[in-house]
Amino acid sequence: MKKILVSTTLSLMSLGLFGQNKYLNDVSQTQELSKEIASLFSQNEIARSFDGLTPYWPMPQNELEAIEEKTIKYLNIIEQRFGKSIGTLKVKNETISDIAIRETYLVRYPKSAIRLIFTYYKNDNGWIVNAFKWDDSFTEEFK
Repeated sequence: MKKILVSTTLSLMSLGLFGQNKYLNDVSQTQELSKEIASLFSQNEIARSFDGLTPYWPMPQNELEAIEEKTIKYLNIIEQRFGKSIGTLKVKNETISDIAIRETYLVRYPKSAIRLIFTYYKNDNGWIVNAFKWDDSFTEEFK
């Protein structure tokens, strides 16, 4: 009985450790989410952008918070060096059959740009954020 109680308690506790608790229903919702997050990045609203991603991203909450904290720090440095954002641009949409989507956006600054890459995966319940990353390697889009 003790083992069952401990196992149940740990299982219930782990539910709160992961951010993801929702699913996107179709491709148009993945596109809307990517566009919204790119716009929030452009406005340097990083906390709000992570709030938008978290319900769909099955990553431990503490890891999400660490990524968010670092992103806020680096985006503030980027804004100091390159100026305020002057907009976003969707540059690529890639798919693997009907199970995965990768969307790439650029957030433009007066002196440079950063790249946002959203990867979605479709499981039996709907679409989830499988990965999200940003970097300053926008020149790799010239391939």
